Amino acid sequence: MAENFGGDIVSRAGGILGNDNAVAAPSDDAAALDGELSNGERSALIDALLIRQSVLPSGPYAQVAQSVLEANSRAAEADLRAAMLRAEARELNWLPSVGPSISLSSLGSVVAGLLIDQTLFDGGAKRAEREFARADVEVAAVALAQDTNDRVYQALDLYLTAQASEARAAVNEGGMARMERFEYVMSERVNAGINDRADLQLVQQKLTQMRSDLLEDRENANSARAELAAMSATPLDGVSGISSLGDVVGTAQPLDVMKTQAEGTRGLAEARALQAGYMPNISASGTVGVSDSAGINVGIPNGLGFGRGADMAAIDAMGEAAELQIAEQREDSAREVAAVQGQITSLRRQQGNIQTIISQAQDNYTLFEEQLRAGQRTVPEVVGVFRTKLDAEREAVALRYDLARQELILARIYGTLVDGDDI
Repeated sequence: MAENFGGDIVSRAGGILGNDNAVAAPSDDAAALDGELSNGERSALIDALLIRQSVLPSGPYAQVAQSVLEANSRAAEADLRAAMLRAEARELNWLPSVGPSISLSSLGSVVAGLLIDQTLFDGGAKRAEREFARADVEVAAVALAQDTNDRVYQALDLYLTAQASEARAAVNEGGMARMERFEYVMSERVNAGINDRADLQLVQQKLTQMRSDLLEDRENANSARAELAAMSATPLDGVSGISSLGDVVGTAQPLDVMKTQAEGTRGLAEARALQAGYMPNISASGTVGVSDSAGINVGIPNGLGFGRGADMAAIDAMGEAAELQIAEQREDSAREVAAVQGQITSLRRQQGNIQTIISQAQDNYTLFEEQLRAGQRTVPEVVGVFRTKLDAEREAVALRYDLARQELILARIYGTLVDGDDI
């Protein structure tokens, strides 16, 4: 849909002079997100970010989130503050520009004065500049929300990695004594000539693999803990466990969609400014100095070249492109959400199945042990069933933390890992 960007007299609407609600330069301790724009109006997009509530309940998740946010360098916040200051400056662009005027006279002397230029009509260019600057603030605000949620997710992902690795290591630690006992029994049976050495080697190979898995789990846990400590303001070594999240989706829009909308608004403002360049520009200028002068200037900044028609059509197409980009992003976000929700459903189904497998493996192991004592089973057979039971328990641990991770991914997409007023 092409948009008509018609002409516009330079307006003082939204000017800061005489406006008690003007946005002042934010102080260092001011909240980063502020729903009030530079013209005194409220931004619906930023307000939607501010009212967003975190789905993280009090507990380990909240402790991790608080610690990493306290240590956040917040580069995206600096970008937002810069955008807010630029928007504040653009609100004054309707005022006359004042600057020095220096020229060399025919007699070789330098004549200095003060040049004052006031735009009277610009086809809406300066208003478009103000709209662009306000939309730029909204884009930076969404980027800050994304950056903050991404940081919390990265920390929680490391936390879950450490927790899962430690839990898998605990499963192996719990079965290590039994496996070592099986190795001892097999050694004695081989020494007594009851079993072949190949049977002993099979048991030893399974025990060696268990020890290797245990060391790998511990290394992964230590690595994740070290990374988490590097991005945290307080020690998190004593934090453990996982939390159940609240309503992750709710009525919130995905942050990617909100950012595309803000970028579309900014693109439309840019298009209006470009289109205004093909319209007459009227300004009054004067010089104050040794010899005062004044006059009216009329011109078309972008001229009337042969490519004007194509340029105008391209500018009109920017409006339609912005709408299409928003629709495309909505579709992409909906697909991403559907994929995560499908993964969550699958993991929950697998959790139910794995519990059945663990129960069956436990029953088989108990039966095989009884048959081993009765001389109906060999040690390698019992060891194989025991390892099947341990592997099922390790998989159950992995599924639990994989499910928790997918829920956090969904919350990150919707930007609900952090309260809006805490950004």
